[in-house]
Amino acid sequence: MTISILITAYKEPTTIGQAMDAFLAQMPDEADLLVVCPDEGTTAVVLHYAQSHPQIHHIQDPGTGKPAALNIGLAAAKGDIVVLSDGDIVVADDALSPLLAPFTDENVGAVTGHPLSSSPRNTKLGYWSHLLTAGAHQERLRRDALGEFLLCSGYLFACRKALINHIPEDALSEDAVISHRIAEQGYRIRYAPDALVYVKYPTTYKDWLLQKVRSAGGYAQKYVRNSPYQMRSAKLEAIHGTRLALGFAKNLREFGWTLQLFAARVHLWSLVFWQVRVKKRPLSELWQRVETTK
Repeated sequence: MTISILITAYKEPTTIGQAMDAFLAQMPDEADLLVVCPDEGTTAVVLHYAQSHPQIHHIQDPGTGKPAALNIGLAAAKGDIVVLSDGDIVVADDALSPLLAPFTDENVGAVTGHPLSSSPRNTKLGYWSHLLTAGAHQERLRRDALGEFLLCSGYLFACRKALINHIPEDALSEDAVISHRIAEQGYRIRYAPDALVYVKYPTTYKDWLLQKVRSAGGYAQKYVRNSPYQMRSAKLEAIHGTRLALGFAKNLREFGWTLQLFAARVHLWSLVFWQVRVKKRPLSELWQRVETTK
């Protein structure tokens, strides 16, 4: 089993080094690390690292969106298993081993890692990030134990390269498209709760909506909406997330923030319906850089 690590990045010269360092410390000797990015700042950092790390390769990205960047990277990847991640996150020191272990089962087509929020819990938006990542963790644990379909997290997941031919370049949620296409080919997606990845989440409501409308909007596109496999929707969120959310708060202030999150999620899913289903806004409009996550 050969491994390629594929990182997509855009204007992340201050974080891409840390992202690469975290992988370099635990990569198998024969693995390669590909960084797909369009901007000069990030490219300069990658090329500097490549001078002393021959396993690192920069791939020029035309800058037309993350799905296009992933298609270019997947075409260049040599590994049977491709690990996908972003240039503004940090994987834990021992994340790769548990992420790759389930592939000894030939019926496993993908394995998702476990995002954790690196944002402070003592702010409202930081608290929301901790609550939502905890909810996703519990739902993945539940589904993995039952052998049910589960979604990969774009922050860190691995898949069999042969199962991914082409990602639609207008896809708003490329990790969801990949997850559904792997499941539709009859392969199982597993959860690796010990494969930790640390993520900084938005610190303003405006940026929170920018990020969430784009990612949740992917579930309103035909690639995911018409699939027989489902894990994420406003209805499923209400069914499986309400009880956990109400019990997550440790004090009255956090409980108040939980109630505000319920209102924010209604706002979010309303915007998804309007902007994606009704107005059909394209990727070029909905995919906007969220500065407070950098």
